[in-house]
Amino acid sequence: MNNSTLDPASEPPANLYAALAAGFPNPADLFAELPDGRFYRYQDVEEVSARFANVLTGMGVKPGDRVAAQTPKSIEALMLYLGAVRAGAVFLPLNTAYQPAEVAYFLKDAEPAVFVAAPDVAETLAPIAAEAGARLETLGVYHATMDAEEAPKPEEVGTLAVAALSAAAEFETVACEADDLAAILYTSGTTGRSKGAMLTHQNLLSNALTLRDYWRFTSSDVLIHALPIFHTHGLFVATNTVLAAQAAMIFQPKFDADAVIDALPRATTMMGVPTFYTRLLSDDRLSQDLVRHIRLFVSGSAPLLAQTHHDFEARTGHRILERYGMTETNMNTSNPYEGDRRGGTVGFPLPGVTLRVVDAQSGAELPQGEIGVIEVKGPNVFQGYWRMPEKTNEEFRDDGFFITGDLGMVDADGYVSIVGRDKDLIISGGFNVYPKEVELAIDALPGVAESAVIGLPHADFGEGVAAVVVPEPGAAVAAADVLSGVGDKLARFKQPKRVFIVDALPRNAMGKVTKAELRKTYADSFNN
Repeated sequence: MNNSTLDPASEPPANLYAALAAGFPNPADLFAELPDGRFYRYQDVEEVSARFANVLTGMGVKPGDRVAAQTPKSIEALMLYLGAVRAGAVFLPLNTAYQPAEVAYFLKDAEPAVFVAAPDVAETLAPIAAEAGARLETLGVYHATMDAEEAPKPEEVGTLAVAALSAAAEFETVACEADDLAAILYTSGTTGRSKGAMLTHQNLLSNALTLRDYWRFTSSDVLIHALPIFHTHGLFVATNTVLAAQAAMIFQPKFDADAVIDALPRATTMMGVPTFYTRLLSDDRLSQDLVRHIRLFVSGSAPLLAQTHHDFEARTGHRILERYGMTETNMNTSNPYEGDRRGGTVGFPLPGVTLRVVDAQSGAELPQGEIGVIEVKGPNVFQGYWRMPEKTNEEFRDDGFFITGDLGMVDADGYVSIVGRDKDLIISGGFNVYPKEVELAIDALPGVAESAVIGLPHADFGEGVAAVVVPEPGAAVAAADVLSGVGDKLARFKQPKRVFIVDALPRNAMGKVTKAELRKTYADSFNN
């Protein structure tokens, strides 16, 4: 299939869905293989998204209204996203792990016209939706095994799915401007209350087209999709790129090693978080023969250990392509499709993206090789934080660069490396300590699987360096081993003053280590 209809230079329709649909293949072509045995065609994408768009507009949803959703992963939930975009609404996906108090904050802040929840929690969330002025609907998971002789039960598939079944399968996608909002994604809120990142149709479309071309996606590709769809990675990077390439996916409810291994021979690509790859490496069935049809493995959402990069290549012959993005910007950088994919780096700025590293205090651009705050500018960068104009102004430079808060450097060859978050920088006795540098030294020690380095309150130094270390299965690693092991590798002020040995590091839904949780757990360690 020729992708020329989605050439960025051809000025596609401003509405994200309309632009993607302009290049859709034959309606009978496969879009998704589903876990319950169904096969979704591109005609199904067009018709089911139209049904949801009709249902939403019938409920009074107007262009610019927010549609919030906290639902289990399903193809219907994906069609709800597309239907909301078609209707000109602003889609607001919520992590399924959020508790009612957290949901209450998001609904109060975003004021959605409609809130879609899972059927089994609707009763609990009904008062919260009512207080926020949102109409509550439900959406569950449809299974092909449901009795076709009976009408689907709302308590199973949800009220929204039942309404969609009787709605019209045609819908004229709402025209919009490129800078109109398509989605709001809330940040994790680890340094304060969560902020709603406002993403436009242009933000999402430009990134999808760039990734399609940079990663060489075509209509021949089949992607293993085991990511959640409440996050940039699964909802935008994976789904929008597949749609832009007129490709197909093997759509799985979550990562399950057995299901992924079964799917690998039918796939050509896979996107995952580092945990996916470490779990595959722990399975003896992973081999070069198993992945002989795969042309690309992509990792993101959390740092990929250099050791994982090396071990995966040794086992499969594939070098994982690591990239760098965030909620506010979609994807910023990527290791090359052709060329040296360097473990421990996130490659080069994507086409159309400008990246610089600056001094945190002065904002002055730093020379190659020096560590500073990463700033980016491009069509992928969001419009600001929902109803937070002051915070938005704080995060953007006068020349339009967005201050990511990530600490990194650009080496002599132009490769970008991320060394941590600005908020994770440790200042111990007046010296800057970059956690990533200490973690790399610890991770290289015998018997160490991974580590997380944090700063904790210290009476003498302000902050003391502490390391939380996970041994490899069966390995006996003591705190003394870690301290002695880095003694000749790191300056004294960088060496951990305390080491904690644990079975596993706490992570969020996307596999990122939650250092805020670690800092809270060990907060008083230097005061006891």
